[in-house]
Amino acid sequence: MKIYHDNDVDDAIVRDKVIAVIGYGIQGRAQAQNWKDSGFKVIVGLRPEGKTWQQAKDDGMEVMAIEDAAKKGDIICLLTPDMPQKEIYQTQIKKHMKAGKTLYFSHGFNITYKQIRIPSGVDVIMAAPKGPGAKVRQTYKEGFGTPAVIAVAQDASGNAKNIALAMAKGLHSTKAGVFECTFDQETYTDLFGEQAVLCGGTAELIKAGFETLVEDGFPPEMAYFEVLHELKLIVDLIQEGGLEYMWSKVSETARYGGRTRGKLVVDARTKKKMKKILGQIKGGKFAREWIKEYYSGKKIFEDMREKESQHQIEIVGAEIRSLFQKPK
Repeated sequence: MKIYHDNDVDDAIVRDKVIAVIGYGIQGRAQAQNWKDSGFKVIVGLRPEGKTWQQAKDDGMEVMAIEDAAKKGDIICLLTPDMPQKEIYQTQIKKHMKAGKTLYFSHGFNITYKQIRIPSGVDVIMAAPKGPGAKVRQTYKEGFGTPAVIAVAQDASGNAKNIALAMAKGLHSTKAGVFECTFDQETYTDLFGEQAVLCGGTAELIKAGFETLVEDGFPPEMAYFEVLHELKLIVDLIQEGGLEYMWSKVSETARYGGRTRGKLVVDARTKKKMKKILGQIKGGKFAREWIKEYYSGKKIFEDMREKESQHQIEIVGAEIRSLFQKPK
């Protein structure tokens, strides 16, 4: 994959355009602030009664109703959570997607699963920073940037890729590196990573390890330290230098035990289940399930959240984390 950096991208193509950021949450706030500080013309579209309206104004943004922003904007950046995007687009943005405009995303879910149909005559692009909004903003303020991927779903102008790259440069992502992919590739890999490894897989592995120790009679506080607290230290090493770098920084006993026993936990059966998860993502089963759950009131979702918030590891963890807080 080609990696794009600052010298590969000319952001002049977007500097005379009005960038309308719809949504001011995890990504919306960070991206809007970065673009504004990069000298781009940024407006923010929000619900007047929404909780982020005043926050955006306090940040020095030009804030207006979503429909007004969509009408005024040349590049409409739909940066709300996935599920509300379809309704927001249909009711407040679609009528203003005139030929020559650009529709921008930072996650491909609604395009890949055809919740939002690509309008004719407009560019449909993505720039997806590979990090949470706080990190995107932090690295920008530090003078660097967060790596990102770009994608083009429709190139009506002939310049869609250049616009996507320019938007990524405005985020400072080209200081770190920008890769090109497709909307489907970003969507499938993002969902798979969240479900099988980063969020779902990791959370279940932690809980299983905690329960194994506690059920064998070990104090829950010790179990928490060994399977959760120290995980950050290991992940930091992996992020810094890769898996082999991590192995080089732990004890010989940890290296031998980890290399020989880790495969008993994550084996061919685990990989087979991962392939099933990926198949459900690519085939649309997960998307249909989540869309149905969302629009039926999220009862299963909320029941899971409530149940898991009462897990012993949450209770013990809250007590232990308080020990690391400096007295006020």
